[in-house]
Amino acid sequence: MGRRGESGRYKMVLVLRGELRLTPGKAAVQVAHAAVMLVEASRKRHAGALEAWFAGGQMKIAVVAPDLESMQQLDRLARAKGLPTVLVEDAGFTEVPAGTKTVLGIGPGTAVDVDAVTGSLPLL
Repeated sequence: MGRRGESGRYKMVLVLRGELRLTPGKAAVQVAHAAVMLVEASRKRHAGALEAWFAGGQMKIAVVAPDLESMQQLDRLARAKGLPTVLVEDAGFTEVPAGTKTVLGIGPGTAVDVDAVTGSLPLL
């Protein structure tokens, strides 16, 4: 268990689509888009989790999924657990075509719930 117990910690996980091989700067911006989108989505439907996440230091973890199919499967698993999710679609101005799904954002949710979906993925 963590310092405060896994069930009491809240986190957000940002899942980058690995096979796109984005440059570090592009990846950072896409992950930032996902984090902002999750906060906005959570204000409306998951206010309690968002407040707990803010109070706990806004933990964010960036990981990599091998491909789009894997990312979509993670999205389905997270939604089935009732976790907030967002998919970032690129505008197409730089490295990938418009509409390319680049990042899946999950959370904020309890570390236990989020880790059940993303815990096996490698860190970015």
